[in-house]
Amino acid sequence: MVLEATVLIIDNSEWSRNGDYTPSRFQAQIDSVHYLFSIKTNDNPENTVGVIANAGETPEVLVSLTADLGVLLKGMHGLGVRSESHFDTGIQIAQLVLKHRANKYQKQRIIAFTASPIGADEKALVKLGKKLKKNGVSIDVVNFGEHAANEAKLTAFVEAANNNESSHLVTIPPGPHVLSEQIRASPIVGAGGSGGAGGGFDFGVDADMDPELALALRMSLQEEEERQRRGAAAQSGGEPSGAAQQRAGDDGDAVMEDLDEDEQIRRAIQMSLMESQQEGASGDTMANDDLVASLIGSLPGVDPNDPALQSALGSDAAKNNTDNSKDKDKSDSK
Repeated sequence: MVLEATVLIIDNSEWSRNGDYTPSRFQAQIDSVHYLFSIKTNDNPENTVGVIANAGETPEVLVSLTADLGVLLKGMHGLGVRSESHFDTGIQIAQLVLKHRANKYQKQRIIAFTASPIGADEKALVKLGKKLKKNGVSIDVVNFGEHAANEAKLTAFVEAANNNESSHLVTIPPGPHVLSEQIRASPIVGAGGSGGAGGGFDFGVDADMDPELALALRMSLQEEEERQRRGAAAQSGGEPSGAAQQRAGDDGDAVMEDLDEDEQIRRAIQMSLMESQQEGASGDTMANDDLVASLIGSLPGVDPNDPALQSALGSDAAKNNTDNSKDKDKSDSK
C-alpha cells in the first residue's frame, strides 16, 4: 500500500459540455474523481486527496488534501462549467498543494484530466515536466475529448516528468464506454500504476462497493499461496512424517474393509487394547475386560454373547496371559 498524497485536476472548461462521453465530458470527470478518491483512500488509510478545477479566470483549489469523503463532496458541490482551461497553471498550483502536505512521508502525485485543447506550447510543458521530476512529483494525465490535438504535447510532457515509470499518459477515445471504467483498466490504477487496490483484482468483486469482502478475498488468496509454497517445499525436502502416517492409516483402512465382520471386530478390539497399553494403562485384566465389554456393547448389531466372538476373545486373553507369564518369569530369574 503506497503512502501517497494525490491532487486531482478537473477540466471544467466549456469543452467539457460535449456529450461524446457518457453522460458528458464534465460529468464523466466527476464520476472518475469520486472513483479515484475511493481507490486512493481505500489503498492506505493515511492517503489524502485534493481537487483543483483549472477552468475560469484562474485554477481554483476546491478541496485541500483530505481523506474525508464528506469534505470532498462539500468542496465539489456547485462546481459548474466555466470558460477556458489553464492546464499548465493548474499543474503548478497542484505542485504547491503537494509541497505543503502535512505528512512529508507521503509520495506526491498529480492526476490531471484534459478535455480541451492545451494552450501551452510543447517547450513550456517539457520544462514543467522536468520541474516535476526534480521535485519528486509523479504525473498521470487522462487525455480524452480533444485527444488527437493534445497527444504530442502530452507525450513529451509525461516523458519529461517520468521517473522509473512512475508517470503515465492514458488516452481514451470517445465511445459508449464509461470513463471511470477505462481508468480502472489503465496503469493509473492497475498493477503498473500508483493505486494497487483497484487494479488487477479478478475475484468478480467491486473493491469500491465492498472493500471488506475484497480484503478478505485477498487475504484468503495470500494464505492459499503460502500453503501451496509450504507444500512444494515439503515435497522437495522429503515427505513429512505426518503425511506418511496418514497414508499408512489410509492403507490400514483399506485392509480392514477387505476383512469380514468378525475379523474387523477382533482387529478393532486389539487396536483398542494396544492404545490403552501405550497410554500407560495398568494392564489389569479386569479393567481390560470392562473396556472390551463396553466397546462390544457400543457396536451396533453385535451380540456380545456370540460364541464365535467369545472364542476369539478367549484366544486373545489366553495369549496375553501367556506373554505376561513369560515376562514375569524373566523378571524373577533376574
